This record gives sequence, C-alpha cells and structure tokens, in this order.
Amino acid sequence: MDGKRNNAPAIGIDLGTTYSCVAVWKHGRIEIIPNDQGNRTTPSCVAFSDAERLIGDSAKNQVAMNPANTIFDAKRLIGRRFGDSKVQDDMKLWPFRVIQGPVDTPKIVVSYKGEENEFLAEEISSMILGKMKETAESYLGKVVKDSVITVPAYFNDSQRQATKDAGAIAELNVIRIINEPTAAAIAYGLDNKSDITCKINVLVFDLGGGTFDVSLLTMAEGGGTLEVKAVAGDTHLGGEDFDSRMVHHCAQEFNRRWNKDLTGNKRALGRLRCACEKAKRILSCNNLTSIDLDCLHEGIDFSMKFSRAKFEVLNMGFFVKCIETVEACLRDAKMEKPYVNEVILVGGSTRIPKVQCMLQEFFERKELCKSVNPDEAVAYGAAVMAAKLSGNNHKSCRDLLLLDVTPLSLGVGILGDIFDVVIPRNTPIPTKKSKVYNTSRDNQPCVDVQVYQGERTRSTDNHLLGTFRISGIPPAPKGIAKLEYCFEIDANCILTVTAKILSTGKTEKLTITNANGRLCMEEIEKMMEDAVKYKQEDQEYRKRADAFNALEECIYNMKNKIKNMENCKRLKKMERGIADTTKWLEQNQAASVDELHRMKKHLESICMPKFWFVNNVC
Repeated sequence: MDGKRNNAPAIGIDLGTTYSCVAVWKHGRIEIIPNDQGNRTTPSCVAFSDAERLIGDSAKNQVAMNPANTIFDAKRLIGRRFGDSKVQDDMKLWPFRVIQGPVDTPKIVVSYKGEENEFLAEEISSMILGKMKETAESYLGKVVKDSVITVPAYFNDSQRQATKDAGAIAELNVIRIINEPTAAAIAYGLDNKSDITCKINVLVFDLGGGTFDVSLLTMAEGGGTLEVKAVAGDTHLGGEDFDSRMVHHCAQEFNRRWNKDLTGNKRALGRLRCACEKAKRILSCNNLTSIDLDCLHEGIDFSMKFSRAKFEVLNMGFFVKCIETVEACLRDAKMEKPYVNEVILVGGSTRIPKVQCMLQEFFERKELCKSVNPDEAVAYGAAVMAAKLSGNNHKSCRDLLLLDVTPLSLGVGILGDIFDVVIPRNTPIPTKKSKVYNTSRDNQPCVDVQVYQGERTRSTDNHLLGTFRISGIPPAPKGIAKLEYCFEIDANCILTVTAKILSTGKTEKLTITNANGRLCMEEIEKMMEDAVKYKQEDQEYRKRADAFNALEECIYNMKNKIKNMENCKRLKKMERGIADTTKWLEQNQAASVDELHRMKKHLESICMPKFWFVNNVC
C-alpha cells in the first residue's frame, strides 16, 4: 500500500458535529464513500470501554449503555475555552465529564481499559477524521494523505487552527480548510452548471447537528466562479439543541408525574436523548409520535405523546434566531430579498418542516432548493476542491474559482480597552491589510500587541487570538514613534500578524501558541503517537476477538460433528476435549491470541486427527 502513496487522490471530509462524511473524485465524478457498515455518513462519536475503543456507528449504537464514556459533540469544544459560557451550558447536558486543562482548555475524561484517560477535543476529532481516512483508504486501496476539511463559516481562527491540528494528529495533510456552506454551494454549482446561464445570487442555509451558517454567494455562468458576499451564523446552534429542549421537557414531565429528578442519572439521560433524537426525526414526517422507555429511572417506566406542535413551541426561539441570522447576512451583503435567486438547504436539521415553512415565508413563498443532498453536499464540495488543489484537470475542477470572505472582524486592542478593526468581517480572502499606530507614552520601549477577533467595541468582549511583544522602539515623545501592524489572511482563513517599527524596520510576528488554545508541535507529535497506539490496540483487540470467536465456533462445530458418532472409539476422548476446552474458555476470557490459536489447534487435533474418517469410518 505504501508504494501507492503518491497516487492516492486528495479526499474531501465534512467533519460534522453529529455526522461526518467523506468523498473523493473518481471516474470523472464525485463519489460519496460508504463506511464499513455501508452507510454514507458516519456518526461523529467515539466510545471507550474496558475492552476497546469504538468509532462511528458502533460507538453510537452503545451510547445508551455506556453514556459516561461515549463522546459526541467534540466539535462544540474544539478551539474553545473551558470557561466559555456555552461550554459550561453544554456540560450540564453531556453524560461524559469535562474538566479544565492547562491554559483553560477543556479536557474530556473517560474510563478506558480500567484507567482514567483525558482527551482534548482535537484528539477526539482526530479519531473521527482517522475513521474517515480509513474508510477512504479501504475504498481506494491506497494510503490517503491529502485532504480538504470543512468547518462552519463562523468558526474563528482558534477553531480553524484546532481543526487543522486534528487533521495532523490523524496523519492527514490538510491542504485547505473551507467553509461548509461554500462547499455546499460548490456542490450545487457542479450539479446545476448547465442551468446556470447568467450570474445568480445563492443563499445557502446550513443548519446541522451543532452549528448554523448562512452564506450569500454570487455564482457566475456555469457555476464555476463562486464569490462569497457575506456570511453569518452561530457555531452553537443546531439539532443537538433541539434534542436538549426535548430532553429537558421530558425530564420535567417525569419529575411532575413521580416527583423524582432523573437529571443526575447519566444512563437515563443518555437513553432519553436517544429516544428524543429518534422522535425528532419522526416528527419531520408525522404530526405525532411517542417516547416509550422501560425502567428509565428507579424502575419507573416512562411514556408520553409528543406532537410536532409541542416540538415547534419548545424550539421556536431557535427557529426565530435562524431567520434573524438570514436577515443579518442579507444586510451585510447589502442585498434585498427579491434579488436572491436560489435558497439552498443544507444540513440534516433543514428537514424540520417549521424551519422550511418560516424560511419560505421570509422569502415570500419562494420555492426552496432541495436538489442537493443535505447530508452529503458539504463533503461533495470539499472533494471537488480537493481534486482541484491536487491538480485534477477535469473541466469542472479546472474552472472552479472560489472567492471567500473572513467571517469575523480582526483587529487589535488599543488604549481604553477599545477594539480597533484592521480587517472588517466579510472582507474577501486571501487578503492583506495594514494600519499604522503611534506610541501611547513618552520614550515607550516596547508594545504588547493584542490580536482579537469579533464584533464588540470593547476589546475584552471579543475573542483573544494571541499576544506578542515588539521591543527596541527608539526613545521618542508620545505619538512620534510609529508602528505598522500587518494582518494577512490566507486561503484557509488563517491569520498571520506582523508588527514593524517604521523607523528601524524591526519586525515581530504573531505565533499562535497555547496562549489561545493552539497545540504546539510537540503536543501534536505526542498525540500522533497516541493515535498510532490506539489504532494498534484496536487492531490487537480485533485479532483477539476473531481468535476468540474462531475457538467458540470450533467448539460448536465439533459438538455437531460428534452427535451421530455413537460407535466411534474416540468419542469419549472427543467429548472430554470439547468439555475441557469449553471450561478453559470460560475461565480465560482475557486469553492472548496465541493461547486461543493453540487451544483451537489442540481441540482440532483431538477431534480431527489426520487419520480420522477414512470412508466415514472412525
């Protein structure tokens, strides 16, 4: 496989909050790659037990039985601080434990193989990315290295950097980070290029499991050129929040009926969350469903009817916020509603009838575009970009030109705790802008440059990306010495800041460090080693499980073989051999692969010697 490394195409990965998807350009078109279960999307879920680590479908399938050690929603933690109010709110609902790590980074605590382990969100995300990488490698028969990974349009610099780190830990070379709604627009443009005969304005409404984005793009004739005009969104709004409202309502109802609080019972909450998610999906098709759970808490069965109307009332605040975000995006783009030609729905939560109804009413009964698959469009677009960046000469890839924007304003903190913007939000990228500042006191020898991202007037109300110092300013009265701050954003929407003393030419650069949650190379390398270790452990576990199952099957087969051997002289020896092996297996559940193989061969030598059965005579 290693010999084919250079021939492997680049893949596109939609790293979602609840589900992830991988795609690749093959045979002149995009292929969505099914996982080992045959599913085209994979749950963004990782579980740990005393025996093994599970990723994807197998992890999600056992969440109700093992909630404290089953991790989901890692995307809601990535690039955030432990003290973030949204992290604190989520922690009240998650069945797994999150603690404060170094420099206020959140760490997830699980029990794995009898020991307590701590993981950063980047590590959990890297495990999911690793699963997508394996899925692609199994399909292509080659080692995959290059990838394009998507992120919510409203992710800040720290969250984008953390996603790149997750890719590095998974041994992926992340050649580009692109915004999810932009990737969906690429998918729409490729699928409808023959219908796009003039410049059109497209609004992508992307409501997923954990994040929400709105992007307004202009698409040129043929759909090859995409120019993003404005983005808006909320990195903490999606289907998970709708589930949480349902869970909270059910828990209140349980308390009302039996005067018992089940919120401290993590297993009960895990089962309830699974039932609510299932009910939510049913309510997108039916007006009524029921939630039925046996022995939910303290032996009490729980059953209640849940109507679509009740679901809509519980979540109306979220739905209204979605429409307000669409309004903000149009405002930023300076575009009136009638000038929007297409409204494209992306993300599983756009299947909710009330969301579609409110969006249609906002656009004055305009038909919504459902021609792209809401679960797969983002991975589809990412794979097109991956093909283009890796030199694919197909016309659809070659003609693709993407002009994206920065989602949030970038600037520095100045005197009086004021945030001074250098690059306004919705500025086309890549971009490079500079601003000149004066010293604030006499003979000032140095300046601490604080770089922020956000939309608030006060510096400290925004997200601090990093701080660095430039020293060696020649003595001069206040306001005389001048410094130039240069902000440069690359195609991945990732920032580099340079400060320059104009009189001497001395410069200093911002290095994203642990100060804002970015992992250093040593930490990434250690996590890569851990990822390899976990993968090897998983492989060893599978080998042992296969050997264990092979021995069990051998015992079963031998029992069947001796059923009709009444006159065989070796019968008693065979029966004793089967009984001894069965007893040994019961007493040696943790036996090694070699021991299991030896016992299988030993049993076969007793029950199936070389001279056994000559013309069916024992």
